[in-house]
Amino acid sequence: MSRYFLEVAYKGTRYAGFQKQQNAQTIQSEIEKAMHVFFRESIALTGSSRTDAGVHAYQNYFHFDFLALSPEAIRKNVYRINAILPTDIVIKNIKPVGDMSHSRFDAISRQYNYFIHNEKNPFSQEYSYFYPYRRDIDVLNQLAGRIQMEDSFESFCKKNTQVHTYKCYILESRWSLSENGLMYQVKANRFLRGMVKGLVGTMLRLSAKPAPELRLKEIFDNKNSQAADFSVPSHGLFLRRVEYPQTVFSTE
Repeated sequence: MSRYFLEVAYKGTRYAGFQKQQNAQTIQSEIEKAMHVFFRESIALTGSSRTDAGVHAYQNYFHFDFLALSPEAIRKNVYRINAILPTDIVIKNIKPVGDMSHSRFDAISRQYNYFIHNEKNPFSQEYSYFYPYRRDIDVLNQLAGRIQMEDSFESFCKKNTQVHTYKCYILESRWSLSENGLMYQVKANRFLRGMVKGLVGTMLRLSAKPAPELRLKEIFDNKNSQAADFSVPSHGLFLRRVEYPQTVFSTE
């Protein structure tokens, strides 16, 4: 048996999330179903990064074990499995990796983008949050910089999440102007459940208040998620990239 990384992209609108769930339509369940139809056997997928209901991804990964495939067979299989999948999920590539490679544990970073548009736009409503209030991008970036200084995100993790640690190391955190409004970009070694939405919602709220950096520090120090704001919708959030050491894709 050989191990492969399956690179995917998807529009998350219709799905209950990335990872397979009982009695729910997810990205994993749809891909496993399509692969079962194509290969005529069940293939178990292991995911790299969970995304919640309604969240989109330009890039995410699974890994799976299967018989050795030639590069030409892989190319044909990608085309044929995509023909079975719904139009809002696409397999971008199947990459052979070492037998011990793991799509979750070998990832060194994940990058998310959150999009906001300030003027009503029917073409943005499924991929960007309509937020008709103006915010000072300099203030937002002060808050984003403060986030990059922290490493414990208990206040930005939704309740009833079973994790061993709230430690996350933020590699990048910044706001920029986009064509229709604003975009927040954050990159870290790992993320907690609801964390990016909590950061975005909290920064938007605090940026309109006096002493926003001090208020943000208090939220971090309190270690209480009730002080954060998770109310921004999922459809503005994209998993942009999952990064691995280059050695993962070397099978020599």
